[in-house]
Amino acid sequence: MNTVTVIGAGLAGSECAWQLARRGVRVDLREMKPVKRTPAHVTDDFAELCCSNSLRSDQLSNAVGLLKEELRRLGSLILECADATRVEAGGALAVDRHGFSALVTERIRAHPNITVTPGEVTEIPGGEVVIASGPLTSDALSDALRDLLGDTTALSFYDASAPLVSAASVDMSRAWFGSRYDRGTADYINCPMTEEEYDAFRDALSAAREADVHGFEDRKVFEGCMPVEVMARRGRDTLAYGPLKPRGLRDPRTGREPFAVVQLRRDNAEGSVYNLVGFQTHLKFPEQKRVFSMIPALHDAEFLRYGVMHRNTFLDSPRLLDRYYRLKREPRISFAGQMTGVEGYVESAASGFLVGVETARRLSGLPPVDFPRETAIGALACYVSNQSVTDFQPMNINFGIMPPLEQRVRGKRNKNEAISRRSLELISAIRAEV
Repeated sequence: MNTVTVIGAGLAGSECAWQLARRGVRVDLREMKPVKRTPAHVTDDFAELCCSNSLRSDQLSNAVGLLKEELRRLGSLILECADATRVEAGGALAVDRHGFSALVTERIRAHPNITVTPGEVTEIPGGEVVIASGPLTSDALSDALRDLLGDTTALSFYDASAPLVSAASVDMSRAWFGSRYDRGTADYINCPMTEEEYDAFRDALSAAREADVHGFEDRKVFEGCMPVEVMARRGRDTLAYGPLKPRGLRDPRTGREPFAVVQLRRDNAEGSVYNLVGFQTHLKFPEQKRVFSMIPALHDAEFLRYGVMHRNTFLDSPRLLDRYYRLKREPRISFAGQMTGVEGYVESAASGFLVGVETARRLSGLPPVDFPRETAIGALACYVSNQSVTDFQPMNINFGIMPPLEQRVRGKRNKNEAISRRSLELISAIRAEV
């Protein structure tokens, strides 16, 4: 019988080990706790929730709610344990933090096909391997990964990314497509600001609240990639002569250069997702929503991902991984969890689920299961492996990376629920295969 080594017993590693084991594959689950912990961990249990105890929305009008429902219907260990330990949280799925991790640990340790081996992994083992070591991967394993990948740009250690917005939510009556000096193709959405709008925006940005810096993070990341709020505090004109400079951008409505311009750059081949150019930020998420919505064309923007700057080990996945999270140049090695560039508890579990299912099928001589982009599981895997994605940064699941409906549906909530219904119909057909 084949044995697969799974490195890391977080949400992704636990889910992956479970899916392999329930399909008859023996698993050697390598977890460095309790021998060694990262500064973020406080218990020795698996699937420890280091931040919030919320797995976010449980509604089908929300993309993460859809992702959870897909995983429920497909037999996810993480969702079973989350549902069994849930606490009241309105429309969200929140859990008893310690009860949840304890239950995952109990289920994993009780499975006859899973052997848990404690201790730090410092070298990539031979045979079939799934690396799910998380965003705080140890230095020794990080060095081994760099040796494996053979490219200093293939592995990032800090996540410094600008917010992403849905293209459909940009008010194009207050913006236009165009490039600076009309050179090349009109690839950018340009969002102009008057002097009064700019001053109000800069004042709000300067005073906005920043997220905390954790003990295991290094302020050097903020020096090497200056947050937009820091630029705003350095003087009235810093932004206007920096990322918001209007030079060469003539507003077709007025025929003149605006006082300032926020540019949005396409983030995927379909043009459904755009990033705010030069807007790396360390602001709290509600502050980002409040302040960036002051940009006139973004007053009703749907933020698909907020900007972040924190310690986060992740791969240049579009260049390295296929849609099954396998290393293209060495398919015996797969990755799962936040290391692949998925963000969030549920997204990490989803990647572990897919890797577990597909690895088990491959070892049994079966073809891969087709999780199309119309499903949340498939959309996430396709985004992570999409070579057309520029400046790859970690991503939460969102409806912006899923194909739009063929028919028009009025109302955002109704449209999102229709996308979810389409997905769950596909999952019903897939369930028989997995």
